[in-house]
Amino acid sequence: MRFLLRFASLVSLVVATIAGTIDSIQSVAASAVVMTPMGDAWQDVSPATLQKLQSAVSFYLHPRLYTQGIEWLLSQPTFAVFLAISLIFWMLAYRKRQVAGRFTA
Repeated sequence: MRFLLRFASLVSLVVATIAGTIDSIQSVAASAVVMTPMGDAWQDVSPATLQKLQSAVSFYLHPRLYTQGIEWLLSQPTFAVFLAISLIFWMLAYRKRQVAGRFTA
């Protein structure tokens, strides 16, 4: 399980790096700071799954949860969202090392 969480953390970190690189290239080209919101990036990649998320959250949980929580998340920069997801996966997979050593009782 720990391996899968670390792998998911790595994939999220790679996506965050790619999104940050794209934003920095666009910022240099536009001579202004450009940060792509998560909703716009998701809409460009897969609009059907974004629509399915909206309908699933509204149907199974509560419509207000989508408007207050999910829309706020979708308005954040893409690289920041994926960095946070990567950190969460890494923290879930982290195991604290033993202080005394390997061969202690």
